[in-house]
Amino acid sequence: MEELIKRKILIVEDEVSQRKALADKFARDGFTAIEAQDGEEGFAMAIKEQPDLILLDIVMPKMGGLEMLKKLRGENEWGKNVSVVVLSNLNENDVNVVSSIREDKPTCYLVKSNWAINELVEKVKTCLPKQV
Repeated sequence: MEELIKRKILIVEDEVSQRKALADKFARDGFTAIEAQDGEEGFAMAIKEQPDLILLDIVMPKMGGLEMLKKLRGENEWGKNVSVVVLSNLNENDVNVVSSIREDKPTCYLVKSNWAINELVEKVKTCLPKQV
């Protein structure tokens, strides 16, 4: 019987405790979790590791999530199609930011306060591309 390849997720989050909690949860659920503390490091890790999905915070130092997403979608062939779940404290009322996010076509947009970590993992699973 053929074993499924372990799915790789890049977590780009500047809040250390949240990043570690997400990485631990995804690892316990059978994923390979890679971590980055800001958009600059996240972009470099994304290009190097080419994860199946990127979990991306918006407000971060050095390079924010929106800038990273624009760079990923615009400067890299692989990055144009990678699944990206934007995870932010911004809600639908933050019209300018949300419309800017949509321009760069994330796979999903989730407001952090609306999701428990277990629900987040289940939602991310639905955003992953199908394994071939």
